[in-house]
Amino acid sequence: MVLVCVTCFDGLMKKKIVLIVPVLAILAIVGYWGFEKLGGNTPIEITLIENSPESLAGITYRGTPGNEALGEVFKKMEAKKGLHPGSQLHTIYEVEPAGKLDTMLVFVGINQMHPIADLEYRSFENSSYLLAKIQSNKWVMASPKTVKEKLQTYALENNLELTGVYIDKIVSDEEVQVIAPIK
Repeated sequence: MVLVCVTCFDGLMKKKIVLIVPVLAILAIVGYWGFEKLGGNTPIEITLIENSPESLAGITYRGTPGNEALGEVFKKMEAKKGLHPGSQLHTIYEVEPAGKLDTMLVFVGINQMHPIADLEYRSFENSSYLLAKIQSNKWVMASPKTVKEKLQTYALENNLELTGVYIDKIVSDEEVQVIAPIK
């Protein structure tokens, strides 16, 4: 009797495996296909630009990532962007938070040739910079750490020294450009 139950159990397990393996394979294929369609494998394009980075006008925020004040800074700069056609939102994370309760220091601004009243103005004296273009859906976009590593590798391979400042230019929901000034 025990031998019969073991045989039944083996047959049942084989049926489950025969069903589970193809289902998992299909899920993996569909997942990879979706990742690919969203731009998950799109390479990061890095270009050397022989020009100074654009000057920025904006606001520096110091606080935690979850604070409503950070959202207000972004809303204010989005409104300023609307008043200045052709401008793009930029961020410079000077101190990046490790967690939700850590203090961060971020400059949020728009590209402007001239200062704007009641906003900080930042200009860059560097004569060239590296430009990394990341084009993919925000859900599968390369992480900031990955982009920085690619920029640092490119700089090292081309005997360039970066300043350590990384300016994120938000072109659209599916394109971000990272500007890394060169010393």
